[in-house]
Amino acid sequence: MLEKKLFKSNSNRMIDGVCGGVAEYLGVDATVIRVIWAICGLAAFTGVIAYIVAAVLIPRQPL
Repeated sequence: MLEKKLFKSNSNRMIDGVCGGVAEYLGVDATVIRVIWAICGLAAFTGVIAYIVAAVLIPRQPL
């Protein structure tokens, strides 16, 4: 069985690759994830805190 794992993207990254990695995991365009994350960032600052936590916890994609 092929198991999907969440990693920060090495190729589709703007800051740390979190949105690109989430997009690759979900199979959607990274722009959609970035827009959703930006909206959450504007709403009560939760997106910024969630991004920082994700950047620390999600491992980098192996080369």
